[in-house]
Amino acid sequence: MAPQRFHEQFDQIQRSLPDVPLAMGPDDSAEFIYEKGVVLARDGEEAQVVEDAVRTHFTATEGLVPDHVRRAGPQANRSGITRIRVGDPGEGGRAADHAVAGALRALRETEGRAGRRLVSRNHVVSIAVNACPGDEPVPAPRTGPANPGAAGTAYDPARAVGVLVVDTGLTHDYRSYPLLAHTEGDLQVTETDEDGVLRQYVGHGTFIAGLVAAVAPNTDVTVRGTLNDAGAILESEFGERLFDAVEDGWPDILSLSAGTSNGRVDGLLGVAAFMDELRAHHTLLVAAAGNNASAAPFWPAAYAALPEHADAVLSVGALRGDGAFGACFSNHGPWVKAYAPGERLVSAFTGFGAPVPYVYQHSTYEACRYGFSYACTCRSPRHTGVLSEARQAAPGKPDQVMFEGLASWSGTSFATPLAAGLVAAHMTANQLTDPRAAARQLLAGNAEFAEVRGVGVPALLPPTWRPVPVGPA
Repeated sequence: MAPQRFHEQFDQIQRSLPDVPLAMGPDDSAEFIYEKGVVLARDGEEAQVVEDAVRTHFTATEGLVPDHVRRAGPQANRSGITRIRVGDPGEGGRAADHAVAGALRALRETEGRAGRRLVSRNHVVSIAVNACPGDEPVPAPRTGPANPGAAGTAYDPARAVGVLVVDTGLTHDYRSYPLLAHTEGDLQVTETDEDGVLRQYVGHGTFIAGLVAAVAPNTDVTVRGTLNDAGAILESEFGERLFDAVEDGWPDILSLSAGTSNGRVDGLLGVAAFMDELRAHHTLLVAAAGNNASAAPFWPAAYAALPEHADAVLSVGALRGDGAFGACFSNHGPWVKAYAPGERLVSAFTGFGAPVPYVYQHSTYEACRYGFSYACTCRSPRHTGVLSEARQAAPGKPDQVMFEGLASWSGTSFATPLAAGLVAAHMTANQLTDPRAAARQLLAGNAEFAEVRGVGVPALLPPTWRPVPVGPA
């Protein structure tokens, strides 16, 4: 994603984390977003090694100030990492943080001798992987069907598959949608802003829960509001919140539609402890591959390509509306195990009782489908109108739209719960209790394929899913 496009979208994430100064990287390439002035290290002895090495390097390097180097958080926690302050987060703009870059360089030789990473940026993990949504929901006809439709499997509480959705939470009236009768969890904290405008990603968790319940009715779905802040959270907090999400027990399936790239092939330091713990349980992590059309590993989904985690992770990319090819926004590459429909799905969103001010943004879906030269445009919810290539927004009040139960939405966010639902449905149909074995069997017995960037890939198509027309390429 080109830096000039990224700058206007960067504000989306910064608004969701207003107290955390952010930068983009690596080296202004706009591949990911991270916290300024801070690095991560494993707590205990390694954190001390990092702190000492950074202070020594900064003392000997012109332009770097050792006075800022100190611990910036608890020295021990369940996520196994410690934040270390290495610079003044108030200095500089959104371009690459030189203090953080210097801290990474300070550990290069030590990491080379150790044969593993000791220090990391504190990345932003987000639903909006490039700081811009892949798409925004639009009201679907009230009398129209969901897509995929509800499978005919009966609900059996004694054999229901447990699915945990780590997302934005549930809308206040989610139980008005019949398929969510066996869904529970955290409610969305705030659905509209101070002007009454629908907040970004409200309904995301509800939509996903509806997709799981449609494909696999014999499920008990729990939705956690871990990503309530417009779908974004710091890596340093994410590992801890994942442990919070499984405090009441590890589910059969954990569906996650968020992540980040980090320019590396060895995962995220902030979730390493959780991923190691995941290996010791039976849970299958089904994770989205991301929306920025990149082949670079996207975490946690890319853990599926690491031998020690491959059995525990199913990484999912998105297919376009006809199911024959990869969606143009979907991340891709050999680290993606399977693809499921991700364009123009229809699922639960629920109503808000009256027309809601709402801003529909140009999306990655529209950009790549209808020929815009930029991948995505985002703008303030205070403006309406269509953005031109000069990024000019027409003034005016937001449009008023009515959501009455269903919405249409696109993204790898939604391909992921379809895959999770298919694993759960396979467990029910074959009386399996091991979700990892079910995923292996599902992939091994799958007869559907699609083409993604010229490569044939497994296509997981729910029986009740209906292809939809594809717009101009």
